[in-house]
Amino acid sequence: MKDIPFEINSKLPNVGTTIFTVMSSLAVEHQAINLSQGFPDFPLDENLLNLIGEKYKAGLNQYAPMPGVPALREAIAAKCMRRYGIQLSADDNITVTPGATEAIFAAITAVVHPGDEVIVFEPAYDCYIPAIELAGAKVVSIPLKGPSYRIPWHEMSQYMNAKTRMIIFNTPHNPTGTVWEESDLAQLYQLVKDTNVILMSDEVYEHIYFDSEETVSILRHPQLAERSFAIYSFGKTFHATGWKVGYVIAPKELTKEFRKVHQFNVFSTHTPIQHALAEYMQTPAHYESLPNFYQQKRDYFLSLIQDLPFTFTPSKGSYFQVVDYSAISDLNDLDFAKKLTIEAGVATVPVSAFYKNGSNDKFIRFCFAKKEETLQAAAERLLKYFNA
Repeated sequence: MKDIPFEINSKLPNVGTTIFTVMSSLAVEHQAINLSQGFPDFPLDENLLNLIGEKYKAGLNQYAPMPGVPALREAIAAKCMRRYGIQLSADDNITVTPGATEAIFAAITAVVHPGDEVIVFEPAYDCYIPAIELAGAKVVSIPLKGPSYRIPWHEMSQYMNAKTRMIIFNTPHNPTGTVWEESDLAQLYQLVKDTNVILMSDEVYEHIYFDSEETVSILRHPQLAERSFAIYSFGKTFHATGWKVGYVIAPKELTKEFRKVHQFNVFSTHTPIQHALAEYMQTPAHYESLPNFYQQKRDYFLSLIQDLPFTFTPSKGSYFQVVDYSAISDLNDLDFAKKLTIEAGVATVPVSAFYKNGSNDKFIRFCFAKKEETLQAAAERLLKYFNA
């Protein structure tokens, strides 16, 4: 097909192929073990798979209600009461979405207007900034410094003004594994309590936290919850990222605005999986076991790489581990990640890809949501490479 005979004025002129696609493609090309993209390589619970099959066969294959299957929204409300002590209306506060990314996009575009400003803490998941730009708003980036990646609360007031419409944050944090603390919520409340700022809390790794430190949720702080979108992912919780099923929790008026965008973007979410999840969630054993399940994987992976020439602070949450390679190479992190993929046969992600304008901190990220044999094989390749 010939090129189009006119010029396109791109709405996202600075957006190219995502780093996940770049590194995963490079991994395939060089037959590398892929610890770059965040997806598990182990099987799902057979009970859940059987439930999904039953729902398909039962004929539950047509459009679901726009906000989500009522039984699933009721199950989410029950879970939030059990876990966070918050009373939610399945009709007014919960919307099921085809993945957390759609929820993030709909939340931003529903309430952010041209000329507004949105605060983003970087490194940040890569869908935030394009959605802000499509809404015609200005991105206000606040860089976080490794290895701790803590919020510089003493500096925050200088980033706030009358145009600040939204603050976006993520805990447990992708890509760094940092987890927010109660003191963070307290300081956030002091920052926004006398403003009209809306919050978006990306909590897709809510059940993946380590060292007996339960994750802090915006839902545990009533005054913050009443001005927030809280975003969640069934794909992360049930090891099925390809399902693209998530949900958003918000006050009634924010939910109303959210659904105005959601209904004309995707309208509804995969029906049989919603019905299966509603039934499966009646027994919370799966997600209650996730902290220990993933901590074992984190600890195993760290034991495997302890003799490699990296320095690191153990991840506190998510299924990612960031390491510092500055002692062994002067390459920027993208070139170093590509070098490891091509020469060592292990694909990682450069942390600079999670900054709007890059960074020079020399950190890369590994995903440890893998079978033990996958992690062991990757470590053996790295040990062989660095000891050659």
